[in-house]
Amino acid sequence: MEGLLEWDIALFLWLNSLGSVSFDPFWMLMTHRGSNFVIYFILWVLYGFLSSWKKAGSLLLVTALLILCTDQLTNLFKIQIGRVRPCYDENIQHLVRLVKPSCGGRYSFFSGHASNSFALAVFFGALFKPYEKRIALLLLGLAFLIAYSRVYIGVHFPLDIVVGAIVGSIMGAIFYTLWLRFNPYFLSQT
Repeated sequence: MEGLLEWDIALFLWLNSLGSVSFDPFWMLMTHRGSNFVIYFILWVLYGFLSSWKKAGSLLLVTALLILCTDQLTNLFKIQIGRVRPCYDENIQHLVRLVKPSCGGRYSFFSGHASNSFALAVFFGALFKPYEKRIALLLLGLAFLIAYSRVYIGVHFPLDIVVGAIVGSIMGAIFYTLWLRFNPYFLSQT
């Protein structure tokens, strides 16, 4: 385990050091919570037009529950594991390229941005698959960019991102399964 954590720190320092002032605005846009909100709001409206506004209302509720559950699970792990963010780690904080004005909460494992982004990407990718298969790839690409932005700006280790992406993907798949279970008419409407 010690070797894995050392590798994680070394990979973080290398990836974080690749940053450039000219790319900072892009990565700050990616890390902003509004990036997810705008994309998924547009998809929610599109879903309302493609199916029905009643189903869109249900989708809004399920999406809120997905984010709530994923976010609370993330916070539980952060508190229980207690791994400090790179920008708070006294051994490396002088080497961290912190792009944003503050470091954020004290703990980093695992990334809430990564878990929430991948949960939404998997859920909405599966939801829109009957309409357009490429949406899933675009959403996963966006989730990757949002997750990587956390390493770029100096607030998460790569392992935080990988575990967050895995947990988020599992949560998205679980909620999509529940969606199908409680909305069996969805597939017959496409």
